[in-house]
Amino acid sequence: MKRERKIFSGRSNPPLAKKIAQSANCELGDISIKTFSDGEIWVKYEENIRGQDVFLVQSTNGPSENIIELALMTDAAVRASASTVNIIMPYFGYGRQDRKDQPRVPISSRVMIDIITSMGADRIVTMDLHSTQIQGFAKIPFDHLYSRMVLMDAISNLGLDPATSVVLSPDVGSAAMSQAYAKRLGMHFALIDKRRYAPNKAKVSHLIGELEKMDVLIIDDMIDTAGTTVGAAEAAINKGAKSVTAIATHGVLSGPAINRLSNAPITNLIVTDTILIPKEKILDNMKIISVADVFGAAINRIHNGESVSALFEF
Repeated sequence: MKRERKIFSGRSNPPLAKKIAQSANCELGDISIKTFSDGEIWVKYEENIRGQDVFLVQSTNGPSENIIELALMTDAAVRASASTVNIIMPYFGYGRQDRKDQPRVPISSRVMIDIITSMGADRIVTMDLHSTQIQGFAKIPFDHLYSRMVLMDAISNLGLDPATSVVLSPDVGSAAMSQAYAKRLGMHFALIDKRRYAPNKAKVSHLIGELEKMDVLIIDDMIDTAGTTVGAAEAAINKGAKSVTAIATHGVLSGPAINRLSNAPITNLIVTDTILIPKEKILDNMKIISVADVFGAAINRIHNGESVSALFEF
């Protein structure tokens, strides 16, 4: 008997899960997830998954209940005798805490991996990790996909002239990714030297590169409180930039992000749908690009025993 694909969605991002299922050419599976009055979560698969390839779609952005929900979904699938349990995690929460950078702190991204693997998951598929070294924490296959293939199309549709455009890395940590985009787009490259003096707080120290009368692209893996992005945009305008476009895979958009972005000198704001962005946080200059086709292709390749590495190429 040939194994079937069964794709189930947690409650963190059902619209994306539905699009992924459509892209993979199948229907979302039937699952019940409830929260009791005391806050505890209850999960039940409403269809037979014995001997099937199960794919669980759940981003682990806040609240932390999303992580517990995913752990329970994984455990329930393993106990229901699924042949394989594959975690499709468009946004990997706690990905920024990937090393012990000060005394007496956890390596939270390792904890996340341990939770998932100890529940019996067979594979993790995620997108644009904040730090790629997180893959080394896992003893199960870990596929790290990139949003570049969909974001490149969105950038191309902006109609910018490469000769008068520059990719501005908002900090040193994003330099490699920004350089890759600049090279692929045939654009110039510039870099901001940023000093972080507290979590979610940083200031621009130096800007290296020529931005005068240039269209500037600021590309990062995520926009959280938007301090880094807005600081880079303001620095670009102060250096004589003609326009600023901000691009990020994960629109975390927490705390003061929306207020900051609303008042920032940003012409276009492009993010993907790895995190469900509520209507009240969608701005007039914001364009949300779907990554469903990338995950849909990954699911089909995994199910068919084909190489997933073709999706890593840039």
